[in-house]
Amino acid sequence: MHVAGGLSLVPGAPATGAGRTLLVCPGLPTEPGAAARTGRTFPALADRLATTSGWRTIAACLRGVGPSDGDFSLAGWFDDLGTLVDLAAGASGTVWIAGFGAAGSMGVCLAARDERVRGVATLGSPASFAGWAERPADTVTAARRLGVLRDAAFPPDPVVWSAVPGLQPAQAAAGIPPRSLLVVHGVEDDVVPVADARALAGAGRPAAELRLLAGAGHRLRPDPRAVALLLGWLERQGP
Repeated sequence: MHVAGGLSLVPGAPATGAGRTLLVCPGLPTEPGAAARTGRTFPALADRLATTSGWRTIAACLRGVGPSDGDFSLAGWFDDLGTLVDLAAGASGTVWIAGFGAAGSMGVCLAARDERVRGVATLGSPASFAGWAERPADTVTAARRLGVLRDAAFPPDPVVWSAVPGLQPAQAAAGIPPRSLLVVHGVEDDVVPVADARALAGAGRPAAELRLLAGAGHRLRPDPRAVALLLGWLERQGP
């Protein structure tokens, strides 16, 4: 397994058994060499979400990010998230996903195929990965600059690595209803256009909620409004 993370529980709550589990995953870093720092504040976020909502919460970094081993790929992230859902569903039976950036998009793609995922919250997430395959060599260079590719020999084939057949978040969002989809996006996001948020929410109707944050950019983790929206969404979820 290529994921690393921690479990947050309400004081006195059992680690296994009946209950609801929320997976919280950071996205890709946006600054050169920032992969090792990504996810450092997410355990604190998981603690707050668990304490406030009463949910069992797992903060996890997918491969190539933070303390997780391996090298980043979209297909690898999809596999890692599936492994986390397997583990969480085995403990509680019901799973929700809150993903930032590309991790949120992966959550949408996975939920469309796995009904154990009862809801997804995306925060600054893209509606498409089509641009990844347009210039494979440039995409690899950018990923290496961010620090999410650690093995100099990986990927062996940039074209295969950047191809994402079957991972189409906007199309996958149409397969989530009647389950819940929360789409949170910064109006000033200069990494993922706000049009992507509208596309995800539009495809996920009538179950989708779109929340646009005025003045917010791509990094929503430090924005208290994003955390408040996530907590409110958790309160509205069924069993």
